[in-house]
Amino acid sequence: MTARLRVLLDATSVPPTQGGVARFIGGLLQGLDELGETIDVVAKRADIPAFAAVAPSHNYIVAPPLTNRRPLRLVWEQLGLPALARRRGALVIHSPHYTFPILGAAAHVVTVHDATFFSSPDVHGRVKGIFFRTWIRLAARMATSLVAVSQATASDLARFVRIPAAGIQVAHLGVDERVFSPPTADAVAAVRARIGLQPDAPYLAFLGTLEPRKNVPALLAAHATLRQSDPTTPVLVLSGARGWDERAAEILDELSTIPLPQRPVIEAGYLPLELLSAFLGDSAAVVYPSLGEGFGLPVLEAMASGAAVLTTRRLSIPEVGGDAVAYSEPDAGALATALRALLDDPDRRAELAAAGIERSALFTWSECARRYCEAWRSAESTRS
Repeated sequence: MTARLRVLLDATSVPPTQGGVARFIGGLLQGLDELGETIDVVAKRADIPAFAAVAPSHNYIVAPPLTNRRPLRLVWEQLGLPALARRRGALVIHSPHYTFPILGAAAHVVTVHDATFFSSPDVHGRVKGIFFRTWIRLAARMATSLVAVSQATASDLARFVRIPAAGIQVAHLGVDERVFSPPTADAVAAVRARIGLQPDAPYLAFLGTLEPRKNVPALLAAHATLRQSDPTTPVLVLSGARGWDERAAEILDELSTIPLPQRPVIEAGYLPLELLSAFLGDSAAVVYPSLGEGFGLPVLEAMASGAAVLTTRRLSIPEVGGDAVAYSEPDAGALATALRALLDDPDRRAELAAAGIERSALFTWSECARRYCEAWRSAESTRS
């Protein structure tokens, strides 16, 4: 019988919006549950119910309130987290979002989600880029093991940080088919009511934070071109928080002055997890024109929801989409041409939707968890 994992996972980095980091941690914990593996998890009090709902078998520890403030969380990570690991008898601390405690007797396993801080520094803010490049370099030198979310990310880490590629574990993210699957009529009605769309009005969907690398200005320009030549082109609905893409914000502010019935672009804002599958799956197409992704979880979730997806071949996305999505260059002209072709070909959209569902089934949280178990057990062997 395999010994119980002596791992403490630090889930205190989850942001209030419960975005991608929360989705990753919840999926990983769920996958561990499916494998019958149990670990210790320290998290903010407000986050524990959501994690426990999908993965009840783990030992959840309430983090001190100071972790709700980012600067203090980073201090606690360096001092309080190693102390907690000692008290719990943990041999491994897993840090799922770049930063990790430099001191302490436990082995350190660190997840790296994205190497575009090195390969495409211009799509990140200056301070953010410096912060994450610094921590990735520290992890490369000091952590027991690094886990990348895609082979593309692992290759870029090897290239830019000069880590032997063989020393980086790759664990693809997964998708929960109970959450992301072709939507029911009731779910579709609920999301349309939330957005303010008529029952039969077609729309194009984008899911993600409005940040420069998501390439939203090019998408908006492509959509405007299509609408100019064909006013029946479906409206574009953007779901996600406004980030730091000033150009996208300027365009959207201009569009917001148009009365709603005639407005070509709708900002739906942050949609709750339970509505995302219907939002993606009921669209005429999901368009994700990213300039580079560490993994590309929205692409996978759209595929699982039965959407036809148009995206780019940048970095990890072909690793996820394979032949089950349509591709375009990321400039506005190419996006307009590819999107027009997809809208004019319902058979192609249906073909992509079916292929996406089939391919998405290859990406499971249990397989992701299995690979983390390998990384943790290897790290444990250095401390036992």
